[in-house]
Order: sequence, then C-alpha cells, then structure tokens
Amino acid sequence: MASSQAQPCVSSEAAGVILAGGQSRRMGGADKAFLTVDGRPVVERTLALLGQCFPQVVVVSNQPDKYVRFGVQVVRDEFPGKGPLAGIHAAMRHIHLPYAFVVACDMPFLRIEPIRFLVERAHGQEAIIASWDGDIEPLHALYASRLQERIGVALQRGTTAIRDFLREVDAEYVPEPVMRGVLGAEESFRNINTPEEAARFAVQLGVSRSQVIDGNSEAQ
Repeated sequence: MASSQAQPCVSSEAAGVILAGGQSRRMGGADKAFLTVDGRPVVERTLALLGQCFPQVVVVSNQPDKYVRFGVQVVRDEFPGKGPLAGIHAAMRHIHLPYAFVVACDMPFLRIEPIRFLVERAHGQEAIIASWDGDIEPLHALYASRLQERIGVALQRGTTAIRDFLREVDAEYVPEPVMRGVLGAEESFRNINTPEEAARFAVQLGVSRSQVIDGNSEAQ
C-alpha cells in the first residue's frame, strides 16, 4: 500500500501529505490530481514517490471515493472551504510522527532530492519553507505536527492563508539561491494550473471532477 514503507528513504520521522482540494477553476474543471503524465495520474505518481520517502502518506480530500483504488489513507477537512491551511490541519489530526511534508496535488514532476534536502534541515523548527521565483512554496514544505492545535485556533479566528499563519511560527525560509543548487528543484516546483501550462509541459488533462466521481460510483 502507498501509505506504508518499511524503510523510508528520506525520514521515518515525517509523514507525506497530499492536499487534493481546490476547485480547479483555472483548469476548466479538470481535476488536477488526475492530470496524467505518460498515461499515469499525477496523484498516483505523487503517492508512489511519497511512499518511498515516508512511512505514512495521507491524502486530504472531501471526496474520498476518488482515492479508494489507491489504498491510501484519506481524511476530510474539519474546516471545509478554508483552503490549504485547513487541509494541513486535517492531516495532522491523523499523523503520529513529528513532521508532515506537505505537497499540492498539481505538482506532476516532484523529485526526491528537494524533499530530502528540506527534511534533513529539520532540527526543531516548526516549519521549513523553500523560496522560489521571488516567493515562497508553502505547499512543498515541512511542518511540525505539534502545530495542529495552533492551526485550529488560527482557523477558528479566521486566518486561512498559510503565509499569514507562518508569521506566528518558528519558520526557516530557505533562500532561493540555495534551493536552485538542489538537484530537481526546478522540476519539483513546477505547478500546473491552466490548460496552457499543461500543454507546455506535456501533461494531459485527464477527466473532470464529476467524471472521476461518477466513474468510482459505477465501479463500486
């Protein structure tokens, strides 16, 4: 199963988390988790990679039926509609390891090297965030599981943006020049948000959200 690995190649102290929410409006309704590369769904590729890296892998989705065939642990948001910060909170409720390595579902070209680089920097920080293209990458980042309660408090008071919450924690921001020296970083940080971007990087659109749901329902 994708959710366990006897000897993880990156860390036995972290879980891998895939955030599979979002509305995919810019993608024309196509489910970004089920975009395909060489005929293989992005989420399947990501599950396989994170399954090599960590002893536990969790998908956060309020449509768990879509992921039954992958045999992965799927958890729902406690704060639905509140964005990725709520997704991180949901995952942490089910993680019993010190850290969570969180990725978005629209990163088809993830590499082990940047993941390992960030995880190996962990020495008590509450978050490790890469800087890239003049901004930060909070959805290819490491978070301490002990933040779960504080994230819940932040969500309850109306804080939903990850970058706003990060101002409250002991976060290390890895400078962009440092990240650019890491093998595979450019590929890993390549988000696919529009059909044009998909075409540029030979990513196939796959099926719409409704088709994925209907297909699972029929299979069951």
